[in-house]
Amino acid sequence: MSFSDTLQLAQALIQRPSVTPEDAGCQSLMNERLASMGFDVEELFYTDTLNTWARKGKTSPHFCFAGHTDVVPVGKESDWLYPPFEGKVVDGYLHGRGAADMKGSLAAMVVATERFVKKHPNHKGSISFLITSDEEGPFVNGTTKVVDLLESRNEKIDMCLVGEPSSRSELGDVVKNGRRGSLTGHLTIIGKQGHVAYPHLALNPIHLASDVIQSLNAIVWDNGNAFFPATSFQISNIHGGTGAGNVIPGSVDVQFNFRFSTEVTADELKSRVIKVLESKGIEFRLDWTLNGLPFLTEPGDLLTATLKAIKTVTGIDSTPETSGGTSDGRFIAQTGCKVIELGPLNKTIHQVNECVSTESLDKLTDIYEAILVELLT
Repeated sequence: MSFSDTLQLAQALIQRPSVTPEDAGCQSLMNERLASMGFDVEELFYTDTLNTWARKGKTSPHFCFAGHTDVVPVGKESDWLYPPFEGKVVDGYLHGRGAADMKGSLAAMVVATERFVKKHPNHKGSISFLITSDEEGPFVNGTTKVVDLLESRNEKIDMCLVGEPSSRSELGDVVKNGRRGSLTGHLTIIGKQGHVAYPHLALNPIHLASDVIQSLNAIVWDNGNAFFPATSFQISNIHGGTGAGNVIPGSVDVQFNFRFSTEVTADELKSRVIKVLESKGIEFRLDWTLNGLPFLTEPGDLLTATLKAIKTVTGIDSTPETSGGTSDGRFIAQTGCKVIELGPLNKTIHQVNECVSTESLDKLTDIYEAILVELLT
């Protein structure tokens, strides 16, 4: 059986066990092919993370493919039908960790660019690749560091396609044209430890937390807008107690998260939470982690070209959405760049037996090439 160029490259990437933040040779494999096309390749290593910035051309419009070579851990390998780093193809599906998230997309990007450059050697503008091995991890030494470097050099990206697995039921049915912001609160409510039989001598912080949570959960933070759903507030962790059944604990830790729209800022959310806490007259400590700001790419050249390419290749009328979690697109969008996310089906990502249709990878390659044709010829 003969495999397409995209499938062969995807297999080779999967066979490199790049569990975050390891790259395991994935970027060097891609970079050899990019260099042979005339890309200027920079490998940027920060602490524990390998990044690639590769660019062909000096002028605008500047179109960037962005993605990550790192993958999440596989868990128990014995639970997998096929070894997770073998890249085995069975019945039209490529199996392995990273098949969908997102080594399949990376392979499609490289092959699509090879085809485009060969057919259009004098294309207008610039093409670049921004690749990291720190997307599935703490996202400290990856894309954000490369973006900082580009900003320091005043090197601007006009349009960016992130290869995150955006599709829901069939390839191309969903394109992410934005993402909600993510803000995490780390709250400690202070009480007074004591015996459960003498509650008047103690102050139960779990009871205080219950009241706080109820008040916060009742707030309508905003109503969203035409592009974003309403901001959501969710408790993710509660830790309290000494382990003994007869002791009122002295404190309780509560972790919560906002996924917020462009209708509210992170500072506004912080202020409203603190106002609730202060109204309760309780002692507390509160720290924040801003995981990412919301971004939106409104209808225009990038989104139009993407929807047209999907329609041409698949016959599908795709739907732009801003749902889901965060991606590295949030760092790139803050520079003023238009960002979309388009990749294969996401139904097996981060799961045992992750896989992707081989046909979909070939079609994804065709879509990526069609986008380049639309924007750079």
